[in-house]
Amino acid sequence: MIDRKEKSVLERLIEVNPEAEIWWDSSPIIYDDWTQDVLKELPEEDKEIVQKQFKKFYNPEDPQNMLFRGVTTNPSLSMAVFEIQKSYWEKFVDSLIEKNSGIDQEGLFWMTYKEIVKRGAQMYMPVFEKSNHKNGYISAQVDPRYIDDKEKMLEQAYDLAKLSPNVMIKIPGTKQGYEVIKILTSQGIATNNTLSFILPQFVACANAVTEGLEIAKKNKVDLTKWRSVITDMMARWGDLGDFKGKGREVGIELSEADVRWAEIAIMKKAHKILKERKYPGKMLACSMRVSPPLNDKKVAVWHLEKIAGGNFVYTCPPKFIKALILNCDNLEFRNQIEEEPPKEVLDKLLKIPYFEQAYFEDGLTADEFKDHPSLIATAKQFSDRTFGMINFVSARLEKKEIK
Repeated sequence: MIDRKEKSVLERLIEVNPEAEIWWDSSPIIYDDWTQDVLKELPEEDKEIVQKQFKKFYNPEDPQNMLFRGVTTNPSLSMAVFEIQKSYWEKFVDSLIEKNSGIDQEGLFWMTYKEIVKRGAQMYMPVFEKSNHKNGYISAQVDPRYIDDKEKMLEQAYDLAKLSPNVMIKIPGTKQGYEVIKILTSQGIATNNTLSFILPQFVACANAVTEGLEIAKKNKVDLTKWRSVITDMMARWGDLGDFKGKGREVGIELSEADVRWAEIAIMKKAHKILKERKYPGKMLACSMRVSPPLNDKKVAVWHLEKIAGGNFVYTCPPKFIKALILNCDNLEFRNQIEEEPPKEVLDKLLKIPYFEQAYFEDGLTADEFKDHPSLIATAKQFSDRTFGMINFVSARLEKKEIK
């Protein structure tokens, strides 16, 4: 049985560094549905405390003191809106079809996705305004099927940016993606570098942003609604890239602790480099996991614990937050961001070329980013979910045609 604390795990994490931020990693539209789902799984004696925590997470009546300072989303995450609120969105898509004679499934998908983004942006506009544009951004991703199509990404980025001043554009970590980030930055458009896993990508993004800012300042572009975050998809690097298999290729067996330390080491180094170079943005920790017991602890979330104290954005999906609430309420945090990974672990990791590519700035060239195993696997997952959205609207089109 959990001895439930008044302050949530995420609240206690932010206390270590109040400049850090928690973001909601899904559409805000489903937030209320999600809270009700979580409450159903709690014992009665815990519900009142957790309801109060939910009120701190998202409270439009008190935007300045909300814990969730922003939102990350994409077509893949937006699919959850259809799954949870199916009936409503079927009617909404039907109304779009009626108002847009001759529309095809791609056009219908894009219009629907933009509506989901727009509504989420409206929900966070009070935070955006009260914080003088520091917080309250919602990340909207260009279609993951076009990660190497510069012109298509630019076209979609401009389309999304028009929806609301607090829309931040998510651009993939490909060579073409960094060219797009430079252009958007030069025009004062906020960006979030997604599909990024390794130090060479993070540095490429930082350089693209720096160059874009120089152009913007030269042209006297308004930067008051500009921000930059660089996403580190932590566990996706270790899990989807078959890191353990890469270790076995050179005769090294990796434990789960080794894999987690590798992911954490990459993030720690990125944080250090960007801090030293005075990068005007933040690293964003994404794809974090609740780990099985490590080092005799009953529960571990190393992706939070080992980087606590850094000036990060932590973007947390509903499933992850639910796991923290149900299983990890006893977690405590201290400042560990400056602590180095164990030397014996790092020495072992550095014998694996796959880790070296991720840990050193020159590990991969920009042309090689698109071929990284984790990027390929994640882009496919995102694209498959995007097709799920397309199939949803396509089914409504077919039904209208049959009638």
